[in-house]
Amino acid sequence: MQKETVVVLDFGGQYNQLIARRVRECGVYCEVKPYNTPLGELRAMRPIGLILTGGPGSVYEERAPKADPGIFELGVPVLGICYGCQLMAQYLGGSVVPAEEDTAREYGRTDTRFDTSCALFAGLPAESVTWMSHGDYMERVPDGFVNAAHTAVCPNAAIADEARGFFGVQFHPEVNHTEYGREMLRSFLYNVCRASGSWSMGSYKAEAIESVRRRVGEGRVLLALSGGVDSSVAAALLSEAVGDKLTAVFVDHGLLRKGEADEVERVFSGRSLNFVRVDARQRFLVKLAGVTEPERKRRIIGEEFIRVFEAEAKKLGRVDFLAQGTIYPDVIESGAGDAAVIKSHHNVGGLPDYVDFREIIEPLRMLFKDEVRELGRELGLPESLVMRQPFPGPGLAIRIIGDVTEDKLHSLREADAIFRAELAASGLETMPDQYFAVLTNTRSVGVMGDGRTYDYTLALRAVQTSDFMTADFSRLPWELIDRVSTRIVNEVKGINRVVYDVTSKPPATIEWE
Repeated sequence: MQKETVVVLDFGGQYNQLIARRVRECGVYCEVKPYNTPLGELRAMRPIGLILTGGPGSVYEERAPKADPGIFELGVPVLGICYGCQLMAQYLGGSVVPAEEDTAREYGRTDTRFDTSCALFAGLPAESVTWMSHGDYMERVPDGFVNAAHTAVCPNAAIADEARGFFGVQFHPEVNHTEYGREMLRSFLYNVCRASGSWSMGSYKAEAIESVRRRVGEGRVLLALSGGVDSSVAAALLSEAVGDKLTAVFVDHGLLRKGEADEVERVFSGRSLNFVRVDARQRFLVKLAGVTEPERKRRIIGEEFIRVFEAEAKKLGRVDFLAQGTIYPDVIESGAGDAAVIKSHHNVGGLPDYVDFREIIEPLRMLFKDEVRELGRELGLPESLVMRQPFPGPGLAIRIIGDVTEDKLHSLREADAIFRAELAASGLETMPDQYFAVLTNTRSVGVMGDGRTYDYTLALRAVQTSDFMTADFSRLPWELIDRVSTRIVNEVKGINRVVYDVTSKPPATIEWE
């Protein structure tokens, strides 16, 4: 049976992955595709609707990203958001121009009035707040369209051609700041696209297991197991799909948190899968010696992981597939097509050009972090494992700014352990969705006893997020931060100053490197 799919065409906006999350939250499967995806490929997907995202460009610019105009002839509803709305207007005969100062140029929370007879806004209040971020203006809307919303300075905050199922909004319904944004997206999916809402994590689980089973056949699979949530869920899914054809290889690269390598072995060596632990600590440290640039660190670690897995595969005999716990944010942040690389993930953008396996299997590649956790529950994993703190594949190498040494690793491990222990002692370990310490490359003068010190500054980071695409810093009690700081400075050699990161994502990323 053909799976109901909505395609999100990505024009480079900062909230584009959030659109996909909102669609899936409504029980409708969707995929994000580059704006220049060939029309034939889109047609083959048989989508029930298209969503055109926002983007930083202006549609009238020569180099502005443009989709194939044939998307408006596929016979499916289309929703344009911000840039996507303006692109629709431009393609279908309207006119988009730069907004004059203080005229139709809007940023941030904006009072907006709606025509509630429009299918997008039916049943919603006639006035509410939306989140605007546009410097261009639809001077003329295309024939067949009507204005469906307006603000104090913008007469066409939303446009609609209901006969053809074409809708455009200048604001961003996917962000929480738009008061009824989720309801608007739901209206598009159910009232316009006529979705049935048949997609669920249970159905994804069944499809993923069957897909892996068909792909592997009689082959054998080596799973890169880190012990984190993603690779653990991948292990459970692959185990159901291929059984004893799976071997899970855990590489101790010497970049893990305090006691973590032993904990991973304790959890997985007792499970019904072939578990192998490889001590590669010196191998990784030698490769990283003197390397300070974060992208180079990631690529070195990514390549070295592959080489270790290749060596282990040879010991095991014939191994056809390498499996990884890659998830959607990894893919997005590593860049695809014209998308910007935020940071390359060691299991995506960090892979070497040559990999000595027939294929790479990534059964979680289309899932966001919270969806991975939900899938873990569907697979029967314990809550303690499903809700485990995220930890990047490159480990502490990207939580040490600058070069990586044994001494720095020891200092960071001890400081991070203190931070985690104090959060647990305060009963606040579940308040942030992720928390950790970063050893900066900044050294400063301090005083301990009667002596002068010149040691490193440590940064504490704690964030709250639902999807790890956006995040807000956690408002931890100052008393807790004070205790953590006092303990670290007194107990950890090489650190004489502690700071707390109060930056959200965006503009920052959750990790520092």
